[in-house]
Amino acid sequence: MAIYPGSFDPITNGHLDLIQRGSRLFDRLIVSILRNETKEPLFSVEERTEMLLEVVHVYPNVEVDSFDGLLVDYATEHSATVLLRGIRAISDYEYELQMALMNRRLRPEIETVFMMSNEAYSFISSRLVKEVFGLGGNISGLVPPSVEARLDRRLSKTKLKGA
Repeated sequence: MAIYPGSFDPITNGHLDLIQRGSRLFDRLIVSILRNETKEPLFSVEERTEMLLEVVHVYPNVEVDSFDGLLVDYATEHSATVLLRGIRAISDYEYELQMALMNRRLRPEIETVFMMSNEAYSFISSRLVKEVFGLGGNISGLVPPSVEARLDRRLSKTKLKGA
């Protein structure tokens, strides 16, 4: 059983690609949203959960959850033996390596498995998607259509408040 943690604010097609591939590798995959309000997310954990459920329901062995605190404690509570992480570029690797080594130090029985992102999604991040969309750029193909619609509604509300 594996856990794929992240902020998913919002979920991108890069995340979805990892979920699809991870669902083939593991009998059970929990996609778990980190509850970290200090990052000032665009979407609440509840909204991110809804977005994830809208797009992962086609994978019968994938669940959606959320957590706070140490990831390895959460993994232990769910009897997970693997943490699934995506690597887009060398810059991701440095950060992910530090996290993996700390997690190994805390819980040596839990392995971190890195998956290279599909080259079509290697440049996509939630932060970049939000920035491009907020500036009026086209993000079709970067996020699922339902997520793009939510971004559009959120941006419309923000523009109305500022007017």
